[in-house]
Amino acid sequence: MVKPVLFQIAGYQNSGKTTLVTTLIEHLSATGLKIATVKHHGHGGKPDILESKDSGRHIKAGAAVSLVEGGGRIIIQAENGLWTLAEEIEILSSFKTDLILIEGYKNEPYPKAVILRDEADLELLERLQHTKVIFCRDQELVNQLQHLDLPVFNTDDPNGLKWITAYIENQNR
Repeated sequence: MVKPVLFQIAGYQNSGKTTLVTTLIEHLSATGLKIATVKHHGHGGKPDILESKDSGRHIKAGAAVSLVEGGGRIIIQAENGLWTLAEEIEILSSFKTDLILIEGYKNEPYPKAVILRDEADLELLERLQHTKVIFCRDQELVNQLQHLDLPVFNTDDPNGLKWITAYIENQNR
């Protein structure tokens, strides 16, 4: 068995990636899977840190990594120029999870669900590698893509969540 299983949720901004990821986390963690997530901060620049807190002050002073622990919670902040997804996965693998859900990083070559907002997003299906399932926000688009050799679901269809769950459970065996 290969652990952790890696699975991506890809799509353009405001396609519903975070909604699908949080739904998957809720559903899969209830089945007993231990899950880690990686989210690409696609809004430009660095994600916010609380510079007024000690860990933020440590980073600002030049620390490469700052870890804060309290009550069983760990928060890690690290500075390293640009991190690759492989480096981020390596860090998360140390937590011995069953699954790493990757939100974004659409061009990376991991198994993925692709979310399409409308017909303008169809080019993603040509460009992205390792697409396993497609979610569409528009039912007409679902109907249009039924000829593909991939499962296609409306984002509101609970069968899409069941499909991903079965796929991940199968990979986890």
